[in-house]
Amino acid sequence: MERTFDVVVAGCGVAGLSAAVAAAERGLAVAVLERADHADRGGQSRYTEAYLRMKAIDQVSDDFETHLAENAGVYMDPDFAAEMVRDRASWSHAARTLAVLDPELISCFADNVPDTIAWLQGMGVKFDFLPTQFLTKTQPRLLPVGGGAALVEALAARAESLGVTFLYRTTARRLLVDEDGAVQGLLAHHAEEGGVRLKGAVVLACGGFEGNPALMAKYIGPRSVYLRPVCKGGYFNRGEGIEMAFEAGAAPSGEFGSYHAEPVDPRSGASEPSVFIFPYGILVNKAGQRFTDEAPGTVDAWYERVTRRIYEQEQGIAYVILDQRVKDVPNYRLAIRTDQPAIEAGTLAALGAELGLPAGALEATVARYNDACPDEAGFKPLEPDGLATRELAPGKSHWSRRIEQGPFIAYPIISSNVFTFGGLKINPSGQVLDTDGNPIRNLYAAGEIVGTYYSNYTGATSVLKGLVFGRRSANHIADLR
Repeated sequence: MERTFDVVVAGCGVAGLSAAVAAAERGLAVAVLERADHADRGGQSRYTEAYLRMKAIDQVSDDFETHLAENAGVYMDPDFAAEMVRDRASWSHAARTLAVLDPELISCFADNVPDTIAWLQGMGVKFDFLPTQFLTKTQPRLLPVGGGAALVEALAARAESLGVTFLYRTTARRLLVDEDGAVQGLLAHHAEEGGVRLKGAVVLACGGFEGNPALMAKYIGPRSVYLRPVCKGGYFNRGEGIEMAFEAGAAPSGEFGSYHAEPVDPRSGASEPSVFIFPYGILVNKAGQRFTDEAPGTVDAWYERVTRRIYEQEQGIAYVILDQRVKDVPNYRLAIRTDQPAIEAGTLAALGAELGLPAGALEATVARYNDACPDEAGFKPLEPDGLATRELAPGKSHWSRRIEQGPFIAYPIISSNVFTFGGLKINPSGQVLDTDGNPIRNLYAAGEIVGTYYSNYTGATSVLKGLVFGRRSANHIADLR
């Protein structure tokens, strides 16, 4: 079967839906492919709380561009960096082909956020500065009321009202490319009807590869078996969009060996069962030993780096150890999102046994930590207080209080994979670039499939990236008509 549209969108999360709605608003005929059924449509977007790095409804946070730029590459050649602050047309071939987020793309991203939020408000989406999971914070977070599910439903309803065609249980498999290298559409597979040829400009908005164990092992390594997607929507992201674009000559961007790490309780099947309470206790591995500074700064700024240290431990797991005084922290339950109960015991020895730690290890570790804790007079639970351990390796920088008031509490923590960092390189119009830095005709990308981050995720920008570049891709297609 063959069908023709102006735009074929692979993916039904906020990136794909933004592209579909924007294209349909410009009068284009649009098809959206969703590998799930109607009830599960929306991919990861449906499950996320959709934090947005904004200080006001019409302003991104003060560090939005700076943080993205600081994590856009590693050890970048200063000559290329100097080139890339000039007009793109003057860049050398080497600069145009770097797998990094360039300054023009960053500024375009930031500049287009306010108008995109206003566009969503026009569809009835409401936004507010709602409480977050973080007890301490350095940057404000705007949220859509109802989270990512509210974004999905508003965009999908608008798309349906505009006549967008939704093809459920349909997976994009391969791009259709003519002899000149221009994309003509894609080959897809429907669960019952089999192969479907869909002609038109293509927007790839089908996420990263966190749901594909083969690609995870290939790029992130064999220890990725200890990772799992942060929510059930992540299992739909299997990397086909990246692979088919590579076959068509697309350039990579972002860090393929890394991902956005979030600490979760492995016992829970809930969406995003995060455990952010560890700055107020200690983390121990399966040997019962501390291995990192649990509180180098505010948890919103540091949780990803601490979670990576957890992933490095035996079997990729650690345990946060707390005592009853964690309840002195206002609203401490906000930082514990798991639906599973704490593991409790009246003594440290009994808790260690419950966790399967070597006999005596937990007591010895806590004793060393307690001996290094300072006087607690300066304890300030909701701001970095400088209450640091003394002569302890590794040290703890803030909120260092003795663990001594039972019953004692523990939660297991593993690193979840929120999304993978490696993906496709695009320009500010959302066009996918080839390995020579030139746009591939009729091929666009938006959302997590776009390779953006290195080393450390710029928190609360992923959903915005999908919304902004989904819309920009569609408008560029319409402008060329």
